Formats: sequence, structure tokens, C-alpha cells
Amino acid sequence: MTPNLIDDTLVNLQEEYDQTQIQEVLDELDQELIGLVPVKTRIKEIAALLLIDRLRKNLNLSAGNPGLHMSFTGSPGTGKTTVAMKMADILNRLEYIRKGHLMTVTRDDLVGQYIGHTAPKTKEVLKQAMGGVLFIDEAYYLYKADNERDYGAEAIEILLQVMENQRDDIVVIFAGYKDRMDKFYESNPGLSSRVTNHVDFPDYSEQELLQIAKLMLEEQQYRFASDADNVLLDYTKRRMQQPHFANARSIRNAIDRARMRQANRIFASGNKILTKADLVTIKPEDILKSRLFEINNDT
Repeated sequence: MTPNLIDDTLVNLQEEYDQTQIQEVLDELDQELIGLVPVKTRIKEIAALLLIDRLRKNLNLSAGNPGLHMSFTGSPGTGKTTVAMKMADILNRLEYIRKGHLMTVTRDDLVGQYIGHTAPKTKEVLKQAMGGVLFIDEAYYLYKADNERDYGAEAIEILLQVMENQRDDIVVIFAGYKDRMDKFYESNPGLSSRVTNHVDFPDYSEQELLQIAKLMLEEQQYRFASDADNVLLDYTKRRMQQPHFANARSIRNAIDRARMRQANRIFASGNKILTKADLVTIKPEDILKSRLFEINNDT
């Protein structure tokens, strides 16, 4: 018998929302990650869909399970792993996964070097990831079309089976550069059909990277001298033009090197008595000594 789809049953959306405490995770996303507005918006949309699906289940309204497997595409250092951790937390609070832990792997963790080696490796990873989220970074390396003897296809086949048959107990997120991920999905129609949520992570702007740098310094109890901001912006513009730029990751490396130069500057000064300001301040010269500012612009 078809259930009555229209009745006077009341549902308190706000109460259900508050009970899940997912707002806490969404607030953390806003506070901990600079920019990424399209990403944050997409995560909120997914959370809203899952919350409504949960309410429908409570009213015995049947519906196909929402697809939870995801694709995170973008350059290195754009926050994909951090957002995946938050997504795992949201899924756990909404009771779509039991544990809410994130397991990060690459091809080397899944694919063996000889016949009979790949299946045990892949199954062991999946066993450890059960109840949580499996995050596969640079997932396109799983498939090597030009090598018939490659064992990546075997790992993909096992992943496909688990993603379909045990989708209530594990969520898989594939991550990597967008153009390579697009080709990866084109070469694997079965995989593409199982990944329903695609989230693209944009590169950070120069100003956003400056904000990120300041946040990193604050976390480590450092600060920029008032005239160091523009120097870091100049550094960032130059670094963005160099190979292997990795957004926030490259900025973190720059900050680490600036701290080292600051320590050496202080040590070389010969001052025996230091102020707290001496110990916490990064000056322009601590950035300008980067090789990026040399005349030949070598990296």
C-alpha cells in the first residue's frame, strides 16, 4: 500500500540540526581555512542533503541512498585533506559512518609489485578504513593505461566492489589535479558512476596566501614586522611563477625558512640581551634573503 505522503506529522528541523552538532564542524571550516568559498558552500550543500535524508528516514520515507563517495580536485596545498577530515566528522555526526576517522593513502599503499600482492594490500587498507573515510591522494596513478602488466586495475576493481557492496560502512574520496582526475574517470566508467559528489578546490589568491601566512605565524607565536607584508606578497608573486608551486604548502615552507633566517640573524648579531619582540618578529630581510630575490631568479 502506498504510504500517505501528506499528513500533519511535524518535524523540528532546528532541533535535529542542533542535535547533530554539524554546525560546529562547519564553523571550524570557516575559521580554520582562508577563502575556499565554493568548497565551503558545496560541503554545506552536501550536509544539508544528508540531514534532510536523515529526517526522511525517520518518517519512513523511502529514497535511494544519497551517493557519498566523492572527488576532490585541485592543486596541492589547497586544503583537500583538511576538508576531507571535516567531511568525515560531518558524516559521523549524521550517522552515515560509524567511526568518522580519515585514512589517507596513495598508490603505493594499494598496489603491489608482483602477482598476488595487490589484493591483500588493498583489502588490508579497506579493512582499516571501514567505518570511516578512505582518502586516495593522486588517485589517477592507480591506472596506467600504457602498462598492461600494471596491477593498479586490480586495486580499482576491489575498490569498486567495496564502494558498491559496503557503501553503508565506508566512504571513498579520490583526490588529485582536476585535468588528470577527469581523464581517470573517463577511463573508468564504473568508477565515475559511483562518485557523485565532485568538489573543485580553487588556487589561493596572493592576498589569501598572505592571510594564511599570518595565521601560520600566529599559531607559532610569531608576527611580521609592519613592513614585511609587502615583501611576502612580492615573494608569493615570484613563487607562483615557479615550478611545483603548492599554494599553502609552499607558503608554509617559506615561513619555515624565514624563521630559520631570523634565528641566524639574531645569533649572528652578537646581542646577548634580547627582547620578546626580537624573538617573535619576522623582518623583511628574513624573506628577502630567499634565492627568489636573486638577480637570476633561480629557485
